[in-house]
Amino acid sequence: MAALITLEQINKSFLTEEIETRALKDITLSIEQGEYLSFSGPSGCGKSTLLSLLGLLDVPTSGRYTLNQIDVSDLSRNERSRIRSTRIGFVFQAFNLISELSVEENVMLPLTYQPASVQSGMKDKVRDVLDKVDMLHRCNHFPSQLSGGQQQRVAVARALVNDPAMILADEPTGNLDSKNAEAVMALLDQLHGDGSTICMVTHDPASAQRASRQVELFDGQIVADSQRSGRAQIQPGSEQPSLAGEGVS
Repeated sequence: MAALITLEQINKSFLTEEIETRALKDITLSIEQGEYLSFSGPSGCGKSTLLSLLGLLDVPTSGRYTLNQIDVSDLSRNERSRIRSTRIGFVFQAFNLISELSVEENVMLPLTYQPASVQSGMKDKVRDVLDKVDMLHRCNHFPSQLSGGQQQRVAVARALVNDPAMILADEPTGNLDSKNAEAVMALLDQLHGDGSTICMVTHDPASAQRASRQVELFDGQIVADSQRSGRAQIQPGSEQPSLAGEGVS
């Protein structure tokens, strides 16, 4: 069976004031359907840049990215947007809920960009995913009426509503206290158990260890890739990067 995601020799550079910064260097990675990955490493190592590329929010400078056996490396902005809206669910540290919309309307928003055939049953779909994250009883509330943990659960519901091929979570517990952070991580554990493919960026070692596979980055390179019960191994053919990094977070 082909992998859900294949990255081959992915590089990403940013040019600012005549200075080129290499954020990602020769990233090669394969992700199977149903895997739960954490990306960790120091600030500036490139993990958020990698998540942006996976989510088609940005494009690589060079290399090949295959999603569901489709080469998405060189798609137009509109083509990336279409795939993003149907195949990828996002969970952000800052929740990114729209304050003027109710919980139900926030979760429904991704479906409004779908064909009429999908929209016809969207209210039932929204209520199903809100029930899954235990927020159906708050469907008519507004974000300002919710705690941080509740807002993040709504954000997870919004990520799930399109039945995405994968969920990308960027520091999903970064703005939460320990109790709410645990609740959100338990929800991600449950989604993984139900078969969701999850890629999560985190600074928290405890959160990273909950993933079934941990990928560590340093200076824009993968320096370790291990299963939860396994021992981290340096990528074959790669050298341990020096401490004089030049990547960006």
